[in-house]
Order: sequence, then C-alpha cells, then structure tokens
Amino acid sequence: MTELRTERLLLRSWRDSDLDPWFALNTDPEVRRYLPGIPSRERTDAGAARFQADLDARGWGFWAVEVRGTGEFIGFTGLDPVEEGQPFTGVEAGWRLARSAWGHGYATEAARAVLGFGFAELDLPEILAVTVPANRRSRAVMERLGMTCNPADDFDDPNVPEGPLRRSVLYRLAAR
Repeated sequence: MTELRTERLLLRSWRDSDLDPWFALNTDPEVRRYLPGIPSRERTDAGAARFQADLDARGWGFWAVEVRGTGEFIGFTGLDPVEEGQPFTGVEAGWRLARSAWGHGYATEAARAVLGFGFAELDLPEILAVTVPANRRSRAVMERLGMTCNPADDFDDPNVPEGPLRRSVLYRLAAR
C-alpha cells in the first residue's frame, strides 16, 4: 500500500489507535454539519475497516491522516470511485478532518498530495469532489486546489434523504 507524505502530513494505513479519535470526529455535530446523521461506533469502525480494505486491495483509497510532527491522527483524505447511482462517474477526492485540525491548511495540503497521486500514479483524466452548496469550507479547499464548479452539474444526491443536504455541487479538475 502506498503512503503519501507532505511537508507536515503522513497519509497512511489505518490503525486500531485511530478508531477512538475517528469516532469522536464523526460524532462531532460541527464536523457532521453537512453530512446526514450521526453514525454509531459500529458504523464508524466499519467505515475505517472498509477504507483499509480498499487500501489493501488496490493500493489507494481513503488514507488516515497523521500530523508528522506529533503522530496525531486528524482524519482522512483520499480517492474513491464514485458510488453507483450518481449522475456522473469517475474518481472522487474526499476529506474529513477533526475540528481541531481546521484552519491549518491540512485539508488542502493532504488533498493536493492525493490529486498528485491520482494524476501521476493512476493516470486519471479527471478528479471530482462533491459537497453541499452551503459547505463553504470544503468548497474553499476545492477552489484552492484549482477545481471548478459548473452550476449545470449541480444534482440531488440519490443517497441522501430529502432535505437540505440532498442538493450537491460537483467540482472537477482535469489532468494537465
């Protein structure tokens, strides 16, 4: 499995020691503000196991993110094929960090490494990212990465229940 390193971060395999902070991150209402529901411990543990299984099977996916200077687990960043049933196909970049890690540029730094990997190692023609229109923090990361949004690509996510989190915006970045 590939590990990615940036100046300040290590994108690595998941460890058992990540499970408690992963659960805490995923049950923080502010972190979940633009995501449906608060997951159970079983669901968050299963998510981490699924992320690790993808890393083991194909060598890429959603990596655990660690601050290199401290070894602190702060969330995940990575790439994943778009789920079936969406009105588009391709590979999507995603990230979720603990609130304590916000405002330090970690999401942009980690996502930039992931995009570089996707284009250089996987030879992807394009990488996508999705969020809800109100999620200005994630949209700002996407824009710092050079991703662009066309309002004609906005869609209702069929995997999200009716409500304010269903409408989604799609960002794209083509290989250069």
